[in-house]
Amino acid sequence: MAILVNNETRIVVQGITGRQGSFHTKSMLQYGSKIVAGVTPGKGGQTVEGVPVYDTVREAMREHPEINASMIMVPAPYAPDAVYEAIDAGVGLIVVITEHIPVHDSMRFIRYARLNDVKIVGPNCPGVITPGECKLGIMPGHIFSRGSVGIVSRSGTLTYEIAHSITKAGLGQSTAVGIGGDPITGMSFIDVLEMFRRDEQTRAVVLIGEIGGDMEERAASYIKETSYEKPVVAYIAGRTAPPGKRMGHAGAIISMGAGDAESKMKSLTSAGAHVARTPAETAELLRKLL
Repeated sequence: MAILVNNETRIVVQGITGRQGSFHTKSMLQYGSKIVAGVTPGKGGQTVEGVPVYDTVREAMREHPEINASMIMVPAPYAPDAVYEAIDAGVGLIVVITEHIPVHDSMRFIRYARLNDVKIVGPNCPGVITPGECKLGIMPGHIFSRGSVGIVSRSGTLTYEIAHSITKAGLGQSTAVGIGGDPITGMSFIDVLEMFRRDEQTRAVVLIGEIGGDMEERAASYIKETSYEKPVVAYIAGRTAPPGKRMGHAGAIISMGAGDAESKMKSLTSAGAHVARTPAETAELLRKLL
């Protein structure tokens, strides 16, 4: 049984009529994901790739009560309202692809989601994929293959690179979750590690972190304190980044002597995780462990 998404996932795409929304809707449909509705205010009655478009999520849910997941492809100024709309309509899983959402806005809708028992992946993330069952996001589906390695990552492109090496190594993935590169995200490494812990299909986990914040250190404490049973292979991006310099993601900044790659690698190693020095080494370590 996969985590977060599977062949039972029924999706509404918010922002489906936009350039990015329509492009990724087509890609997800080609992968086999079940997109049953789209939402763009004022565009109700149209269709995109054969998917009916509605003015509101509530209207889409009324016509398609089987909807249980949403993908937000709405520009940053309007994305928070799209998230609130999906929560209030009763959608249980919301993947927020949008980047450049102000941190305070993210904090508010993430808290609101938790109060309503709604799971949020993102913002500023590539989404979630369970190979062969469902792609809920913008990742290139062809590089993933069914297997036993769970991936949880703060970086989109590194997810693709490492997933590709795992596929080439013949191991494949159970589910890959891109939690997002912002300082505040709906799901943390710990949330996803706990899901993988309970998932019978997942035999090992790859944790892809980067400089900035303390999310990796907290994950290391969780692995150590709970005696995490499954092998964890970690890769931390940004080893050569200069302190005080923001690198790519909003969350990737070393400040006040905290959040650098070496401290994260040290924490994970002391927790019993196997830390790769390069992305390619991740698959080699997995092959030895499995």
